[in-house]
Amino acid sequence: MIGADMPLLDVADLSATFSTQQGDLRAVEGVSFQMDEGTTLGIVGESGSGKSVMALSIMGLIPSARLGGRIGFEGDDLLSLPDARMRRIRGSRIAMVFQDPMSSLNPVLTVGLQLTEVIRLHTGASRPEARARAEELLRTVGIPEPRRRLKDYPHQFSGGMRQRVMIALALACDPVLILADEITTALDVTIQAQVLALLKTLTVERQTALVMITHDLGVVAGHTDRVLVMYGGQVVEQATTAELFEHPRMPYTWGLLDSMPRMDRDRSKPLVPIEGVPPDLLDPPKGCRFRDRCRFARDICASRAPDLAPAADRPGAHLVRCWGTQDRAGSGWLIGTDHTAPTEA
Repeated sequence: MIGADMPLLDVADLSATFSTQQGDLRAVEGVSFQMDEGTTLGIVGESGSGKSVMALSIMGLIPSARLGGRIGFEGDDLLSLPDARMRRIRGSRIAMVFQDPMSSLNPVLTVGLQLTEVIRLHTGASRPEARARAEELLRTVGIPEPRRRLKDYPHQFSGGMRQRVMIALALACDPVLILADEITTALDVTIQAQVLALLKTLTVERQTALVMITHDLGVVAGHTDRVLVMYGGQVVEQATTAELFEHPRMPYTWGLLDSMPRMDRDRSKPLVPIEGVPPDLLDPPKGCRFRDRCRFARDICASRAPDLAPAADRPGAHLVRCWGTQDRAGSGWLIGTDHTAPTEA
């Protein structure tokens, strides 16, 4: 049981390192955050920022990585649990919705069989009970004629419907935490909105905690309580969703926002891409990992890596990994809130 003051998920200083022929690649480094029941967290960043590796680490699905830190879940450290115990938790207490449902669903088994297998494995239900539960799940996620569709194979569903099947699989055993990894990437905007609305409704009704992983800040804007921005395997900004969108303080976050279409922006102005490429995590830079792409970089950004700490002008729960917004370098400068030039403190 979770204590009244204990978070559902408590990730502390998580690291994930892969051994390669070129050396160690630290895909995730020093990531920490907490989640309570019924809350929703968005994790955003470019491809290669460590988002999916972090989620797979929580699920225990990357045995090739050396994991460090702690993943506290319902009072246990998932990194220290034996495989048999982790298999019982995975699917029943924690579930994951993957990016590409066509590669995640078995093409030679009916949707009904895949759902009933999961239900019977984790709950011990009989075949009739599992089939009734599977039909109920398809109805819950908005698939018409669920009894008939249980007999269909994945290729007989549209892309949006396959994603709904994946959500049904994730909900099969009433988990308390769902990890959704880039689930809207291959969907058109209409289906994307439907899937996001479905997830939001289900998490509110069931008080299920949801981690939504995406490269698109627009996806998390109306569907999360808090946001982590990741870059180069690290968290570079963390705040409530409203705070982050109203007062973004990390230059990388500004870049993500500037490259995103927005209704309140002058449509005659082009989107602004983030110049450059992410750092090589086989040989990460000594200082700030965003320095080579940041127009506000100073000498200290090359020599010392900033901590994830409160922004100087946004005290409280708004954390940022940037010398310019922390003003902790003793250099007397802060990045201007207009995102265009540093101003003297």
